[in-house]
Amino acid sequence: MLLGVALFFSACSSKRGTVLRSSKNYPSSTSKNTEPSTNNSRPNVSADKGGTSSGNAYIDRYRSIAIAEMNQYGIPASIKLAQALLESGNGNSYLAKEANNHFGIKCGGSWNGRSTNRPDDGPNDCFRVYSNPDDSFRDHSQFLLRKRYEPLFALKKDDYKGWAHGLKQAGYATNPRYAYLLIDLIERYQLYRYDSEETFIEQEVREHQVEDIIKVKEVVEEEVAPEEVKKPVAMTIYEVKANDTLYSIAQRYQLTVQELIDLNALDDENLSVGQLLVVSK
Repeated sequence: MLLGVALFFSACSSKRGTVLRSSKNYPSSTSKNTEPSTNNSRPNVSADKGGTSSGNAYIDRYRSIAIAEMNQYGIPASIKLAQALLESGNGNSYLAKEANNHFGIKCGGSWNGRSTNRPDDGPNDCFRVYSNPDDSFRDHSQFLLRKRYEPLFALKKDDYKGWAHGLKQAGYATNPRYAYLLIDLIERYQLYRYDSEETFIEQEVREHQVEDIIKVKEVVEEEVAPEEVKKPVAMTIYEVKANDTLYSIAQRYQLTVQELIDLNALDDENLSVGQLLVVSK
């Protein structure tokens, strides 16, 4: 039975044990109100709004592999795409370009493939090199198929809000706004369009399959802390103040304006007071 966590689903979730609470209990990513949102409808965003051209091109390139992984394991395609957009800077990071590594996964664990070294936690950390980007997306699924993330797989595969908050709760990221960054990207680019609903029976079958995979991996793979394979994502977030501009913020954090635009998938240079921006590469 999938392990429970402190937060609970209502009876509408899988009958198999206690799991993460459903997304309807989480506040909106953009609302300042801290009360839970009662509106479960997906936002009505016109197709030509939001996101950069580089972000849209990235999504067009990798949505198929994200959907395929979702159908196999239940990780929402929207979540995988949003994480990849953030961690690879729309595919522009050094690791994405030089190692086809879009999620910053290190050489730890059972990896015996090619590798590259570059400064990270240490001066010469080892990162996985993939033959192509699709292999990076597949390996990201394998990274999540471990005990600490097991409760997430009891969520429905179109519950992107539940997954976003569940990843943060399970320790995938250290930044307290990580879940909202994912949700904002998903809703800005309408990535939820790529998520699929599933019946109760389909969910039950998938949960059993994932349970078995995680059990086998625990036996076959050498025991290694997840942080040795991939450290929790740490992102510096800046809240926009009155009179801020992209240029002034970029200067403050030693970024170019274009890097700031790419990091936050902005479609123009307009900012609003209180807006949250990722300001760390």
